[in-house]
Amino acid sequence: MPDVTRFLSQIESGDPSAAEQLLPLVYNELRRLAARELGRESAGHTLQPTALVHEAYVRLVDQSVEPKWNHRGHFYAAAAEAMRRILVESARRKSTRKRGGDRERLPLDMDQMPTSGQRPDLLALDEALTQLAVARPDLARLVSLRYFAGLTMEQTAKALQVSLRTAERNWAYAKAWLLEAASDAG
Repeated sequence: MPDVTRFLSQIESGDPSAAEQLLPLVYNELRRLAARELGRESAGHTLQPTALVHEAYVRLVDQSVEPKWNHRGHFYAAAAEAMRRILVESARRKSTRKRGGDRERLPLDMDQMPTSGQRPDLLALDEALTQLAVARPDLARLVSLRYFAGLTMEQTAKALQVSLRTAERNWAYAKAWLLEAASDAG
């Protein structure tokens, strides 16, 4: 899909019309990502996929700092990160005492993370992922691509420009690291 890359370059160059032309090209994929993320959320979640896509898109193209997207995969990784931040902000708002935030947290089960339909505690995962980003930014990006963007291992390896074996090894290490960080916090 070379048009996406062209529009991303135009956005970086400061063309205001490029953002309007990009949205129809990426909307369906962003909506699929949003629906996937929201499908994992607990019942009663008030954010809709369309609203999540629009909020993430606004954050991506209306930045005060010029975006630097190297390729289509990089754009989708940035979109997944934006969606993650929106969901975390929403979870934080809901976790206030006023909204029942004084309830007991359940521990994060890293063995189920990549395959289970259940969503681990998003705030605990975000805290651990933030710590991982400080220690190993490459592993944090891998987790974001696999878990939040829903990429396969092959797609993740390609987006990170590493071999499949390296991506698999790093994925195993990242899961163990996050599990340890979550158990230390709990």
